[in-house]
Amino acid sequence: MSILLGVDTGGTYTDAVLLDDTRQQVIAASKALTTRPDLAQGIGAAIDAVLNAGNGVSPGDIGLVSLSTTLATNALVEGQGARVALVLIGFDTHQRSRAGLSEALAGDPLIELAGGHGHAGDEAAPLDLPALQAALDALPAGITGLAVAASFATRNPAHEIAARALIRARTGLPVTCSHELSAALGGPRRALTALLNARLIALIDRLITACETHLARRAISAPLMVVRGDGALVSAAMVREKPIETILSGPAASVAGASWLTGERLALVADIGGTTTDVCLLRDGRPAIDPEGARVGGFRTMVEAVAMRTTGLGGDSEVQVLDAMERALKLGPRRMMPVALAATLHPDLVHRALDDALSRDPAPEDAARFAIALFTALPPGLPARESALAERLLAGPQRLSTLLRTRIEAPALTRLVAGGHVLLAGVTPSDAAHVLGRQSDWDAEAARKALTLMARRRSGSGTRLAADAAQIARAIIDQLTRQTVDCLLEAAFAEDAPDWQAPPEVLARHELLHAGLTPRPGLVAIRAHLATPVIALGASAGSYYGAVAARLGTRLVVPNHASVANAVGAVVGQVAMHAEGTVTSPAPGRFIAHLAAGPAAFGSPEHAIAALDSDLRAQAAEKAVRAGVVDPQLRLERKDTTAEIEGQPMFIESHLRLIATGRPRIASE
Repeated sequence: MSILLGVDTGGTYTDAVLLDDTRQQVIAASKALTTRPDLAQGIGAAIDAVLNAGNGVSPGDIGLVSLSTTLATNALVEGQGARVALVLIGFDTHQRSRAGLSEALAGDPLIELAGGHGHAGDEAAPLDLPALQAALDALPAGITGLAVAASFATRNPAHEIAARALIRARTGLPVTCSHELSAALGGPRRALTALLNARLIALIDRLITACETHLARRAISAPLMVVRGDGALVSAAMVREKPIETILSGPAASVAGASWLTGERLALVADIGGTTTDVCLLRDGRPAIDPEGARVGGFRTMVEAVAMRTTGLGGDSEVQVLDAMERALKLGPRRMMPVALAATLHPDLVHRALDDALSRDPAPEDAARFAIALFTALPPGLPARESALAERLLAGPQRLSTLLRTRIEAPALTRLVAGGHVLLAGVTPSDAAHVLGRQSDWDAEAARKALTLMARRRSGSGTRLAADAAQIARAIIDQLTRQTVDCLLEAAFAEDAPDWQAPPEVLARHELLHAGLTPRPGLVAIRAHLATPVIALGASAGSYYGAVAARLGTRLVVPNHASVANAVGAVVGQVAMHAEGTVTSPAPGRFIAHLAAGPAAFGSPEHAIAALDSDLRAQAAEKAVRAGVVDPQLRLERKDTTAEIEGQPMFIESHLRLIATGRPRIASE
């Protein structure tokens, strides 16, 4: 009997399942709170719980462990991550302004150097290594890694490789090279992808280390795999180098889990977590891969991933009052710890603060908001104002009104939150669900008190936002339903065949569409509904999605084990690694194979393609073995581009992609 252990670490919960690979069934499932800053506690609790529920399964019975995670996705959505520097080689001003590089840098250092190559792989300008050395010596404290991107590095990576060698020798910090993340052209997006990868290295390393530590403690010696954003499995060692590939890891695992648990062939899969709602079309039982690269947190990367639309909307989304006069609410995109959970973890602090606020009229607006440190020691490299706030939080969570002594400290707290150092607690849809009796995981009384305070907020006319906690709770759940409906419609329009004249986000919110979803008497009869079922996943799916499906007029599928579908999907996939490259023809009779070691010239396209094919086969097979495949199978995808000149075909370029697939090694095999 081969037992597989799947683990999914999300923003709120860490899930674990035991799956019998022979019988293809779930043996046991468990959930534990994700614990930051020490992820090992939550992972350990989930693994221990599932082993205890495993009907006699022992650690030695486990042949494979696979991990999926939403941590990288959540970090990008929330604008979090470590402080890094970006080295750009051979880019001009116009290129630097593309792909959102300035926004992604968010004030982190940018080093610009002469150098780079041309389309054929020829050096455009010498690499200015002395300037790089000087810039490295001037880097501010707190930099945890660097990203390097050179012009046309996919045609010739020599300058990126040389820069990486100098950076490692000078700083000892981890370095991400853009050519190792994607073989596609598009320097600015490659640079963006490399920058985000560098920012995620420390985060994912902590996660993997935490998982490995507990597995060793429990004497589980099975190989550890991680789910990539395209749903394929890869070894933990490789993920440490390329954590960017784990964006949409959790969603990709959820789609695989949805397919395995339901057997549905065509459906919209909606996974609501604590931070995000992820929607993907399941067609022929498989998710589509986004040809443009994963888009997360407003950035379009070059990471291959499922065609997922991710929105900052979840059970733990911040509830914002946009207009008290109109009783207008908005949920997300920022995640907060629910007050109900904060009260479970810190009951004295939370209840004392809530009771104090309830005794006042009017109560302070931040009465139900708290700051919680995600560190046990003062983070290094913090500016003075952030450092002062962090020192106060070392003593434990605090009310915002107590923590912030002046108005000018509020931006510093915002920066600590954005940097992943501090988590805010406040009113969320999970609190509303507790008030309405739809959820009972945490402290429902604290949730009732917090929503009572929100209901007492007054508009400009002096009227209260709501009569009581239950009324504002229903309004929050109604708003969650509306925003979830918009998410699903947006995904459906994006995948639909017609060439719509408006973008999906506009169509999804069009007044005529919503008039059709809720028909009213009138001279014009409009009827609309979603023409595909919805598979709802996530711990809170059963609480929220009944109203969503009713609004969309479609069939709802909530499978058994929906709350741990990510963990199920983590262990039902296979390894798939690829290597790709291009043959170009910069001049008649000259054909360049862009190999891993650099460009090589040939006198015919056939010889150049053969050389590239051999090089890519070796790369793909080596990657697959490193990723944990026992016996990789190779598949070639080739695309030739030609032009007709005077009635004769002329070679332009040929793109080759070698894909190596196979099952991961299972310890009992």
